[in-house]
Amino acid sequence: MTPHDLVGYDELDAAIMRLKLGSDASELHGSLCGFLAGGGALGRQSLLAALELEGEGATPSTQDQVLLDRLASQTRGELADPELGFEPLLPADDRPLSERAEALVEWCRGFLGGFGLAGAGAHAQLSDEAQEILRDLTTIASSAFDFGEESEDEDALIEVHEFVRMGAMLLFTECQGARRQAGDTLH
Repeated sequence: MTPHDLVGYDELDAAIMRLKLGSDASELHGSLCGFLAGGGALGRQSLLAALELEGEGATPSTQDQVLLDRLASQTRGELADPELGFEPLLPADDRPLSERAEALVEWCRGFLGGFGLAGAGAHAQLSDEAQEILRDLTTIASSAFDFGEESEDEDALIEVHEFVRMGAMLLFTECQGARRQAGDTLH
């Protein structure tokens, strides 16, 4: 995919509004990432069906369905990227700090929900590090940010963002490895 083919935050948020999903782009992307990281596969199922998201809007238009399919493909590719190019889908850096921080919290909430939906029964088999990441994501998902000194807050958000980014990739990699091992032993 070329950069102009990538689904952006505003483009996804507009589709979510049309579909009346009661979510935002960060939460939906987090849900998709968690679902994929937890070992979920879309197969022939639509993204919205897999994530158990039903909007009040009509069935997605062809244009919106293509956008959701592109998002699913893009996200899977980014999570598996050996160059660690994955990024949570969040508002642009020029948006207010409070909006970006809240979007990161929503992303984590979505991630945890999607991870659970994937039914990753292997959660008990996760490494201590992966279990700790899930605990930390839970803490972030239940956080409310207090804002004080802007440059310190910006640095803190960057640090949390980087932790979330790397944690999601680690969970994806570990669960994919567990699925492959399980597939290898079931003959």
